[in-house]
Amino acid sequence: MDIDNMTYTQAVTALEEIVGKMQSPDCDIDHLAEYTSRALALMNHCKTKLRKTEEDVQRCLETLSQNTL
Repeated sequence: MDIDNMTYTQAVTALEEIVGKMQSPDCDIDHLAEYTSRALALMNHCKTKLRKTEEDVQRCLETLSQNTL
């Protein structure tokens, strides 16, 4: 699945799967760079999602605060 279209939960699940593969004694060293690259992309996607959510919540709180004054 394309990372840009993943939900936060889907990205975390995919990241957990990659970490599991990397921690496995059967980890294929030929795929390690690929796993690392995808894990980094997934972490960046999650970070972006979290940042956007934080900004959205902050805007909502500011609006709520303005409406109660």
